[in-house]
Amino acid sequence: MPPRTDARERLLVEAAQKDPRRFADLYEDNFHRVYAFVGRRVGNRSDAEDVTSEVFQRALANLKSFEWRGAPFAAWLYRIASNAIADRWQQRAKEQGRQAAVDPADDPRRTNPEEVEKRARLFRLVDGLPADQRRVIEMRFAEGKGIAEIARDLKRSAGAVKQLQFRGIEKLRHQWEGREGRKARRKSGKRNG
Repeated sequence: MPPRTDARERLLVEAAQKDPRRFADLYEDNFHRVYAFVGRRVGNRSDAEDVTSEVFQRALANLKSFEWRGAPFAAWLYRIASNAIADRWQQRAKEQGRQAAVDPADDPRRTNPEEVEKRARLFRLVDGLPADQRRVIEMRFAEGKGIAEIARDLKRSAGAVKQLQFRGIEKLRHQWEGREGRKARRKSGKRNG
């Protein structure tokens, strides 16, 4: 994968700095990365959506101050996300009358870009599932609901929910392995060629 500091990204940033309406391209390119980064840290889908939205609002508001230093634009977004998460924890701690503990693992400099890319890819694959399979996968794994609860919410039988979950997971596995298999074959071909 080419580095995110490529010429295209730099052009997108510069265009958005001149015309904020062009920020949509940066949003599209980075949404899944930021959502994956945030989702892993907050563990709650609703909070992840809120924080991700806040990250892009802050990024757009401060885009003029962004200076290109050769690091990927996503690194700047991760720093904004880390600050937004810390702000949220501090606010909740204040509301509960206690001191907020900030996890040093949330430092964006310690983030493994490959892991974030894999999580972002998984989110994109889930988004591409048929609506009923996607909803079951989201409810089961993102929201942590049980089969019976999902069946009740969707007004379906537990068996139907299990079947949708199975089909969704199989489709994700097939798509994931298809890409990973192609990558492995390309790597081995380069070594052998």
